[in-house]
Amino acid sequence: MNSGTAALREPAPAKINLFLHVVGRRSDGMHLIESLVVFAEFGDVVTVAPGDSLSLIRSGPLAADLPPVEHDLAFQAAARLAAVAGVTAGAAIEVQKNLPVASGIGGGSADAAAALRALSRLWRLDLPRDRLSALAQELGADVAVCVESKPARVTGIGEQLSSAGPLAQLFAVLANPRVAVATAEVFAAYAATRQAPVAGPPDVETWSREPHRFAQQLAAYRNDLTEAALSLCPAIGDVLAALEAKPECLL
Repeated sequence: MNSGTAALREPAPAKINLFLHVVGRRSDGMHLIESLVVFAEFGDVVTVAPGDSLSLIRSGPLAADLPPVEHDLAFQAAARLAAVAGVTAGAAIEVQKNLPVASGIGGGSADAAAALRALSRLWRLDLPRDRLSALAQELGADVAVCVESKPARVTGIGEQLSSAGPLAQLFAVLANPRVAVATAEVFAAYAATRQAPVAGPPDVETWSREPHRFAQQLAAYRNDLTEAALSLCPAIGDVLAALEAKPECLL
């Protein structure tokens, strides 16, 4: 990207599901969930600048793992935003890829969300928040929460958001065995077990802002996709065991 252009940088932080319950399934096969979602300070970075047409380049340590440009969610988000808003101007987009793909932390969704935010600024759009959210939902179930990039209680297929309130500030370790496990494959493996959906415990009225107590509260909840992910990638079990063995690990 040329250094002389008026470039705008937008962070695309990693999404973390602190718990995830599968509570049902729609007639179209999409699973209904309950989850508490937070965002890390670390993630990808999306940069946009004026351009004659829409273009996308990818850089960073994990750029080689991304799909072709036309299948990249950030590029699809840009094209859809331009179409919805009637924008004829182009944009040069760069995604610095720091997050591993197919790792369950919303990397592609975060990139798409960051592209929507950055291009809205570049093109000086003033889309109503509900219209931007609807556009995000068209792109993928996780894109809406990634547009907000703040703690949220997530329900539906991931598109229904409500405030989680103030939460404890945590130090977290994200460990990945560098084996791609697509979210769709994990849900398919979960569905294959024919488990009856089980609701989680009642909502916590107020999450503690003290890390140890917050971890104790979270311990009452589950990640219903863990066993499905393990069936596809047993190495995840080794990672979990190594983390759990650390005396500093709260959860």
